[in-house]
Amino acid sequence: MAAKAISSPVPVDWYPTLAVIMVSVGLMFTATFFIYEATSSRRSRSLAKEITTAAVASIFLGFGSLFVLLASGVYV
Repeated sequence: MAAKAISSPVPVDWYPTLAVIMVSVGLMFTATFFIYEATSSRRSRSLAKEITTAAVASIFLGFGSLFVLLASGVYV
């Protein structure tokens, strides 16, 4: 029995598009986080909102960076 080749679940042609979209969304969440931190007072801040916004921004920026590297051919 011959082994099956491993293929990507995402078509290679989508890498640049996914990179731009995910990095853009990540930067928007990062901007939202910074604006929230700069405009809210210490007493009105919510730790849950801060952690959620930072985690979502981190996930989108992480996957966006991965697709940037894949689109540029660094890990191919």
